[in-house]
Amino acid sequence: MLKSRILKPLLDKLLKACLLSLCLIPSAWADDSQPLYIEINEKPITTNIKQEHHYQLGLRLPASYKLNNLPTIILPDTCQQQSLPSAIGAANRSSATQSQKHYRCQQSLSGQAIQIRFPQFNPSSSTLIKYRALNGEQHTRLLSPSESSWILPLAETPSRIIQDYTVLGIQHILAGTDHLLFVLCLLWIAGSLRRVLITITGFTLAHSFTLVLSALEWVRLPVPPVEAVIALSIVFLATEIIKDNKKTLTWRYPIAVSSSFGLLHGFGFAAALAEIGLPQTELMTGLLFFNVGVEIGQVVFALVVLAAAGLISRIIMPRFNNVKVQHAARFGLAYLIGGLASFWLVERSVGFLG
Repeated sequence: MLKSRILKPLLDKLLKACLLSLCLIPSAWADDSQPLYIEINEKPITTNIKQEHHYQLGLRLPASYKLNNLPTIILPDTCQQQSLPSAIGAANRSSATQSQKHYRCQQSLSGQAIQIRFPQFNPSSSTLIKYRALNGEQHTRLLSPSESSWILPLAETPSRIIQDYTVLGIQHILAGTDHLLFVLCLLWIAGSLRRVLITITGFTLAHSFTLVLSALEWVRLPVPPVEAVIALSIVFLATEIIKDNKKTLTWRYPIAVSSSFGLLHGFGFAAALAEIGLPQTELMTGLLFFNVGVEIGQVVFALVVLAAAGLISRIIMPRFNNVKVQHAARFGLAYLIGGLASFWLVERSVGFLG
């Protein structure tokens, strides 16, 4: 009985201490998890010197930072501070310390590095940097505790956007095996150069139309079903090639098929462009020249296919006088394409149906 009277108060105190510790831990975690926040805003020029660039640098420190280990934000050597830091709000606010600095730079910060340095040690916290340029561009970057610098993105200019997005379009179409196989089947069915030009033109106009609609978010379709239907379009063309019935609509008017399925392929291109991201200030330029790059890659692929087909028909095929061998070689490739596309169809369908 005496033991219970002694142990019960001790257990109650121990329980209260544990509960208090559990309550304090989340708040400590919250303070430690706060990132260092840096905001850089480009300001309009207030002088007659057009080469100058004015910036306002805002800094918000986590409450866990020690006063003897506050970070210094280092801008390029071409920048000079214009005023001393001015406190914003209560200086002893428990959540964070905020300050602002104004800089005058001889060059734009675009494409240049900013650095974060601590006088003693890195407190192992992440850093969130937000950069706003005068032309409306906004960029955000979260640096890990091991990163102490960031190179600000280059400013968007029409020439740079034209170059970058044309190359991105070419790279995308040449890396898109499903799109290339669809174009290969179209070329196979079209046959003559005139019909090839008409068919490819229909495909180009169709996918360009839906690419614009989807990229501008005027029309939205879920990506997985679109990818599955793109695989289905290849299966359809491979089946038409295997059947070899020249009286069907596909063989008589390949532009009808290329245009119809081209609308869906445009949504596929738009999904890839969404992952890359459109320019903030040169939206239409980026959209236009990504599409131009896709067409350049498509034309290059078509020329290579036509050249290879001509080489095979003139040099290799005549060596096989047996018609059955030639037939097997042609349609063996169609079966291979159809089988690969069927695998993609099942795989992509399971992805969103399962």
